[in-house]
Formats: sequence, C-alpha cells, structure tokens
Amino acid sequence: MAKIKKGDLVQVISGSSQKRGGDRGKQGRVIEVLVDQNRVVVEGVNFVTKHVRVGQTQRGSKTGGIETHEAPIHISNVALVDPETKKPTRVGHRVEQVTKDGATKNVRVRYAKKSGKDL
Repeated sequence: MAKIKKGDLVQVISGSSQKRGGDRGKQGRVIEVLVDQNRVVVEGVNFVTKHVRVGQTQRGSKTGGIETHEAPIHISNVALVDPETKKPTRVGHRVEQVTKDGATKNVRVRYAKKSGKDL
C-alpha cells in the first residue's frame, strides 16, 4: 500500500535549506505520483526552467519561450504532514473492519503516527 498518494500534504525533509535557495521545509500538495520511478511531483516545490521551441497553434498564435514548472522529487525526500500538528510524520497502516451490505470486510487504512520534534 502506498505511503504517499495524490492530494496528500507533504513536506520536503532533505536537500538544501530555504536560506540557500533550496526547498527543505516547504510544504505542498502532491500533484502526481510516479510509481515506477519512486518520485512525486509536489505543488510549489522543485521548480525547473524549460526552454520550449517556438511553434504555432491551429489559430496561428505563437507558443514557446521559457516556462517554469515543478519537476519530480524522490519519494524518500518528502514526509507526510500530520493534519493535527502540521508537522512531518511517519505513516502507519492498521486494519479496520468495514461493514457494507451486511458483510464485514477487513481494510488496511493509512494513519499519521504521532509526530515528535521535526524529522
């Protein structure tokens, strides 16, 4: 079961600090999870500039130039944020029984473990 999913609030826990122009300590929502590469794309984190060749659309308007967008970051460099304390925390799984149409079923559910000091 995945520890981090699309839409989760995560915090960058490694890399250079914000004082040095890095992204450590920034929080953002997960836009995309690249499972085969073990990477996630986080909103507002790890911006890169991309030079796009000038072209034309169907209407005749010009496209291209320099664009900035989020690049993937390795999943080990982010931690899930505890919704209560707003601090990075570890993720656990527990089995809960769900009753649906008279039948009980065991389902694994994610939960945020207690966060102590900063990770």
